[in-house]
Amino acid sequence: MPDGSLQAALPREMYVDPGTWLAEREVALFGQWFCLGRTDDLGLDATSRVATVDVAGESVLVMRAEDGALHAAYNVCRHRGSQIRPTVASAEAPVACDLSALRCPYHSWTYGLDGRLLGAPHTELTGVDLERFRLAPVGVDTWGGFMFVHLTPEDATPLAEAVARADGVLANYELAGLVTGATFHYEVAANYKVLLENYNECYHCGPVHPELCRLVPAFAGGGSDLDWEGGVPHRDGAWTFTATGTTTRSALPRLTEEERTRHKGDLVFPNLLLSASADHVAAFVLRPRAVDRTDVVCTLLFAADEVHRADFDPSDAGGLWDLVNRQDWAVCEGVQRGMSSRSYRHGWFAPMEDESLDIRRWLLPLLEARR
Repeated sequence: MPDGSLQAALPREMYVDPGTWLAEREVALFGQWFCLGRTDDLGLDATSRVATVDVAGESVLVMRAEDGALHAAYNVCRHRGSQIRPTVASAEAPVACDLSALRCPYHSWTYGLDGRLLGAPHTELTGVDLERFRLAPVGVDTWGGFMFVHLTPEDATPLAEAVARADGVLANYELAGLVTGATFHYEVAANYKVLLENYNECYHCGPVHPELCRLVPAFAGGGSDLDWEGGVPHRDGAWTFTATGTTTRSALPRLTEEERTRHKGDLVFPNLLLSASADHVAAFVLRPRAVDRTDVVCTLLFAADEVHRADFDPSDAGGLWDLVNRQDWAVCEGVQRGMSSRSYRHGWFAPMEDESLDIRRWLLPLLEARR
């Protein structure tokens, strides 16, 4: 982008129009690897477990079979279309339950945790091709301790491709071995793209996050020339995201010298945001509910030996993150309200917001390919 130039952001209807939202959802959410959260927090780290999850309005069953294999399927019985397990729409993450099989509450058709039809009462299945009656499959895979599903598995590229950049930038944080130390749940009255765009720039950091800018002075400079891959330095004497910039917790063991005093972050489209400090990683899972509603689960991940200490207390990190999060959600909701005005057509990206253009570079080709 030429210095000093402005570029048009996405048009108004992509943030406020319900019909546009439904069309975009097919491509950007149902057609991509969608993060559900931490595998352990979902309760799917053990066998014979089933979690019922909501993926932007579609109910999905994620199952860990007795042999340890992961499976996922639409929560729809093949007989008459009843939901097999109830879905509770909540800002909190779902938790799996112990089950050895799935039984439809309507006519008791029963399925294995791999989606196979096991039985249909009062129905002769001899000679029937049971594969025809398998639950409609959903792609499922894991990365870095996170679980992902893909609602159009026949078109899915490997998950490794979707997480490749984050895998490289955050390799030394060893995400798979971290465990949850604190969790925050939010209901944000804004389109999920507003949250993604807000995360992807620091033009707003000076006026919105004064506490954060005292910790990372470069954030107050309008967001230009921030090296997210190499990391953004803290102020002298500070090395992590707490109010004081320090903590009694140790830095994660495999970090480089630069990573021990810098903040790094990355985004896995469409709904996983990662912010890495020396002793913990903040993971944000966006759960779009409607064109103007997004639930957010913010999970603070720490080294397992720190969490298991008797005196473990994540409140120094949790207090700062909750403050910064609420500041962000407030301005995002203000953006959503403004975008809903009849006077609004589209916004603009200033040069220092170039990373925000990633939303357009990611989304517009997907929508064009769909036409």
